[in-house]
Amino acid sequence: MDRFAEDGYAVFPGFKSRLELGALRARAEAIARECASEPVSIFSTRDQAQKSDEYFLSSGDKIRCFFEEDGTTVNKIGHAMHDLDPIFDRFSHDARLAEIAVRAGLPKPALYQSMYIFKQPRVGGAVDWHQDAAFLRTDPVSVTAFWFALDDADRTNGCLWVQPGGHRSPLRSQFVVRDGKAELQTLDATPWPDLTQAVPVEVEAGTLVVFNGLLPHYSAPNTSERPRHAYTLHAVDARAAYAPDNWLQRPGLPLRGF
Repeated sequence: MDRFAEDGYAVFPGFKSRLELGALRARAEAIARECASEPVSIFSTRDQAQKSDEYFLSSGDKIRCFFEEDGTTVNKIGHAMHDLDPIFDRFSHDARLAEIAVRAGLPKPALYQSMYIFKQPRVGGAVDWHQDAAFLRTDPVSVTAFWFALDDADRTNGCLWVQPGGHRSPLRSQFVVRDGKAELQTLDATPWPDLTQAVPVEVEAGTLVVFNGLLPHYSAPNTSERPRHAYTLHAVDARAAYAPDNWLQRPGLPLRGF
């Protein structure tokens, strides 16, 4: 965590064992199979406001699957596996994560959501430049991401790219829900970085990447023959005010820390 304040992210190789990764992967693939009979809801980072249906917007306290643009391949599972599924619960609640959260500036972390991203070979789409604070806004800004690589991730299969120090830039947008409709509101016109200002976060399976909610990041499509599965937890400071018009709400599901 020595450079977390300076760069906005920190990398922890070998944080999770192959056994832990295998258990999480097997459970995610089982959930994906179980979703075959559920409604097809599309996940898109390019126009999610338009693609956000009731199935997506009411998933904050549930476990649901979301599909790639083709409507046939699961893109991700979200958003409360860490609370509702025993295997995801065990993976997510780890005393070591609580220690890292404190060092990252979250003395009272509250886990709001979990996401399992498949990014399948030749199918997994790009995730455009964004800041996680746009989706889980608090006052003051506090959201922090805990991203676990379940596969080796490099430039060929869609690894993360980040802008070192970019967490000192302003929050550019906010994804809100008003009158039952989602909207991505522009807050600041600061341009997104290009790849000359960014670095790839190429990591081995089992690595944990922790990053500030204001850090601009992106991932390219998976053009390889290899998968790039990843699991992400988002935590906020329980003392901060959670924006009431944030898209993700958890009615009846109490918040927990690590």
